[in-house]
Amino acid sequence: MSLFRTLRSIRRVGVREWWHQMQYIGDAKSGTFVGADQFGNRYFENVNQYEEVPGRHRWVDFAQHNYHASQVPPEWHSWLQHIRLNPPPQDPVMLNSSPPWKEPWVENLTGTRGAYKPYNTVPPKITAWEPKTTSRT
Repeated sequence: MSLFRTLRSIRRVGVREWWHQMQYIGDAKSGTFVGADQFGNRYFENVNQYEEVPGRHRWVDFAQHNYHASQVPPEWHSWLQHIRLNPPPQDPVMLNSSPPWKEPWVENLTGTRGAYKPYNTVPPKITAWEPKTTSRT
């Protein structure tokens, strides 16, 4: 990152947002706000092709401090990875394709208290030994 690019980003987004970007994504970026998802994540795009590295002109600003990739819903992931041209709020296919059986997106909860834990209904084949004791009278 050059000094000129850093100063340009500070001028465009402000010192506070620049500091936030440096702490979270480690790069100073400036672009247009495209939309937000149900988790509060904000999505941006820089359409000037000479300011960003090719393929890195779309990015997400996560709402949570401890973030990971499964917090991005599938429709926004397809836009970030250039599978779809338009973002979900502007894409006519995404706006008209919400089937009634589709459940809301939930992030991957593996490793947390909300993780799926199956239970077993079959009695164990091996049981622990329990000594038989009689009471003394």
